[in-house]
Amino acid sequence: MDLLHSKIGLNVMDMLVIAPHPDDAELGMGGTIAKMVGRGWTVGILDLTDGEPTPYGSPEVRARETEAATAALGIQWRRNAGLPNRSLEPSLAARALIAGILREVRPRWVFAPYWEDAHPDHVAATQLIEAARFWAKLTKTDLPGQPFHPERIYYYYCIHLRQAIQPAWIVDISEQWEQKWAAIRAFESQFIINRPTDSPTLLERFRDDAAYWGKLIQRRYGEPFATREPLALSSLEHLL
Repeated sequence: MDLLHSKIGLNVMDMLVIAPHPDDAELGMGGTIAKMVGRGWTVGILDLTDGEPTPYGSPEVRARETEAATAALGIQWRRNAGLPNRSLEPSLAARALIAGILREVRPRWVFAPYWEDAHPDHVAATQLIEAARFWAKLTKTDLPGQPFHPERIYYYYCIHLRQAIQPAWIVDISEQWEQKWAAIRAFESQFIINRPTDSPTLLERFRDDAAYWGKLIQRRYGEPFATREPLALSSLEHLL
């Protein structure tokens, strides 16, 4: 799915969310994606792999689910990089591929998975994204397009570690929860089919997580984020 040029008409993007697998962006920051789309931002998702094989999925099923999730979030640009699931590596070839995409869509901000995780694909994805961001600005290379360096890279949480994380900030997604919920539920092969039905179900755990982050900022639902570098504020008026 690549609607950037046909619908937006620009090759400049406000936010690019890069995910190891289809469903990671939805789980980690689907509400924030929907919020910013609703405010007129150009937001894209780049899935590094197709996420298959999985027990109840297939490339065709996962593609249909991804399309439904994309529609639920309202984004106009999504692409799959075609890298191998389960053996994702921050190789030089993969770095060049992702750097080329960054030079093409030229996002102001890039969002990557949190850098510490039990899933090797997630760790490799973050290493790859950080290296590709650096490469994207280089001159005198055979990379396509013109040099470009995204202003910032931030990190969303979609991790497999049971740890008490300490995010840098939490986004209020109370008004966007239903969109995030629909996007998550679109991935039936991953979260619904043949999953235990005893409460709390996997879906209920996702909802409870969002409610927990919302509670910390005195809102209904929230999504946490991290940064390796200090945040810059021009004013305190938007702090909750």
